[in-house]
Amino acid sequence: MKIGLFYGSTTCYTEMAAEKIQATLGENEDQQPIVELHNIKDQPLSHCLKYDIIIFGISTWDYGELQEDWESTWDDISQLDLQGKIVALYGMGDQVGYTDWFQDALGLLFQQIIPLGAKVIGFWPSQGYEFNASKALTEDNSHFVGLALDEDNQYNDSDQRITQWCEQLLTEILALIDE
Repeated sequence: MKIGLFYGSTTCYTEMAAEKIQATLGENEDQQPIVELHNIKDQPLSHCLKYDIIIFGISTWDYGELQEDWESTWDDISQLDLQGKIVALYGMGDQVGYTDWFQDALGLLFQQIIPLGAKVIGFWPSQGYEFNASKALTEDNSHFVGLALDEDNQYNDSDQRITQWCEQLLTEILALIDE
């Protein structure tokens, strides 16, 4: 099982989270990482189609804006055929400095991929965060549409959240494969 993780990263935090996810999900029997990392600045987004399982990492900038690499490839998303693909999302945001836009880019990405036929997994509880608004919340506000990380205000929680989220992903992937 190979997983492709595609991220955009301006300040390296999204990339560092990608590396932690890769390390947490581990290696296969050939001692190769299960997760292959791809910076979308260097790799076309269409490259994700070679994977059955995809993780997208995105950060929210300023007042709910997209990270620059995602912004430059945003129109490419609608060209992806994600039918039958398992997709998980994670986002970076600042719940204190941008409390009205926390994880908005994560929610915008979710809205882009849902019509493309992806089976999205990895919804993450919204408990333990303090913010005013987010486009990344489920309808009942109980979960984010992916893992929400805040390296500015909850840095000490990130490693544990990544570990728990990766365990959750593996459980959800196995359940889908067994269907």
